[in-house]
Amino acid sequence: MKGKPEGIDCFRCKHFYVTWDKSFPRGCKAMGFKGEKMPCWVVLEASGEQCLRFEEKKRE
Repeated sequence: MKGKPEGIDCFRCKHFYVTWDKSFPRGCKAMGFKGEKMPCWVVLEASGEQCLRFEEKKRE
């Protein structure tokens, strides 16, 4: 595992959300968790793989 998640920006993912919990401000609806770090970083650290649930938000 090196560097940052390639091409993955949680802010552009339809599954990303911001929580009201100050201890765990970032969440992923697809993976079902919230945390302190960006979800794509948590996935990379835990599995050594890029997030496979990333889906670009549709622009309106």
